Amino acid sequence: MIRVRVLAFGVLKDSLGSNATEVKIPEGATVGDLLAQVAREHPDVVLRGIAVSVNAEYAVASRSLCEDDEVGLLPPVSGGAEGPDLAFLSAPGCQAAVGLCRSPIDSAAIVDSIKRPEDGAVVVFDGIVRNHSRGRQTLYLDYEAYEEMADKQMRELAHEATAKFAVRQVVLVHRLGRLEVGETSVLIVVASAHRAQAYEASRWLIDTLKRTVPIWKKETFVDGVVWADGEPFPPGFETEATDAS
Repeated sequence: MIRVRVLAFGVLKDSLGSNATEVKIPEGATVGDLLAQVAREHPDVVLRGIAVSVNAEYAVASRSLCEDDEVGLLPPVSGGAEGPDLAFLSAPGCQAAVGLCRSPIDSAAIVDSIKRPEDGAVVVFDGIVRNHSRGRQTLYLDYEAYEEMADKQMRELAHEATAKFAVRQVVLVHRLGRLEVGETSVLIVVASAHRAQAYEASRWLIDTLKRTVPIWKKETFVDGVVWADGEPFPPGFETEATDAS
């Protein structure tokens, strides 16, 4: 037998617990085998539609597990430190800067810090907490993340966007913890010589982030608390349990 550490996030944390759990599995077991074991031990937990990570990387069901692997159970996402260092954002040659933060995001300061004479456009997406959702009055939101993996995924997205859309710089910041109505939850800033590429990169970044970066949102209303429904993972991200007795 080998031992792996299982981490549950979002709505799964309510059912499986908020702390890492050590699980014993047969040597040579796969991600799918582990999911099947979790399903047998917790028959009321819905694992359909989730993704799985191994050591902070998305993993398929056939991935073999090793001693001391860290396995994350990731429900569909609904997307630390202080925010990004503004001096770093301003450094020559900085194409992509990302950050997870628990303090308020200073959107204006970040935007001002990356403007350059060669830019023809700076497109800003400033996602804020609104006072209602699905016909219910919102009191506040709580964001949580698989921080190591989220940071890595955000960096990969930012670098991919600069290459894919030929923009000069991307800044991507996401807030964690409790957010009040009106506060910024996610900030995306794209600087480019041309507005079309900046618009396209900004839209691609927020759409992809909300589907792939492991960040979850709990909504507290005047009449209850729910985990926000995440968007389905892109094809190939979901992991199914191995059919085992």
